[in-house]
Amino acid sequence: MKIATWNVNSLSVRLPQVLDWLAANPVDALCLQELKLPDEKFPLQALQDAGYNHCAVFGQKTYNGVAILSRVPLRDVTKNINGFADEQSRVIAATLDTAEGAFRLVNGYFVNGQEPGSEKFAYKMQWLTGLRHWLKQELVSTPNLVLVGDFNITFDDRDTHDPEGLRETIHHMTAEREHFQGLLDLGLTDAFRLFDQPDKSYSWWDYREFAFRRNRGLRIDHILVSEPLKSRVRSCVIDKLPRKNERPSDHVPVVVEIG
Repeated sequence: MKIATWNVNSLSVRLPQVLDWLAANPVDALCLQELKLPDEKFPLQALQDAGYNHCAVFGQKTYNGVAILSRVPLRDVTKNINGFADEQSRVIAATLDTAEGAFRLVNGYFVNGQEPGSEKFAYKMQWLTGLRHWLKQELVSTPNLVLVGDFNITFDDRDTHDPEGLRETIHHMTAEREHFQGLLDLGLTDAFRLFDQPDKSYSWWDYREFAFRRNRGLRIDHILVSEPLKSRVRSCVIDKLPRKNERPSDHVPVVVEIG
């Protein structure tokens, strides 16, 4: 079972790139963030024609929006965090029944937070608290769980091109990383760090100042797996190739294989 996460930064703009990537990388499920379109504008037919007959969509005009594209049926779809009132379309979850058993797939576009001390940062802290409380309950009912998405958080200094210069700035705040640790404390594991990885492995690069060419990036797109799935993870990689496309997303796919 291969699962990918990708912040596409507008599916309307990036749909041809998504279809090309899926043709070359026929994963079983692809989780998208930042659709930036409402549900009625979702390109369902094009994705079904590509073999992804099961799509759970939670769109939003102009901003946010998440979706799960799957080759296998999805059931028990949940939108946003239970118990946390939110006007933003940021989380979608579904259960997948596979040959290896059922598991819960949670796809999130985490709050950016803008800057420490702002109202948006306070919202991020509240949102992360709500997410953790909800996932704790989800793990009780569905122990086989995978959490993916654009976390907008670097976990440690390995995840940033300039750990000292960016320390205690957005994506690098101690408070953010404590929330990330709180997710791990639920029994989740960073699948990428289960394996030896190249130094300076990032999933996001700013469009400005030739950041991608200079590899001045951040690893803020993550895949976390629950304890029962940890031993079944076969690989986890970042695919940098789509960042070389014309008009690319500023993020690239992260792919996990679970046996």
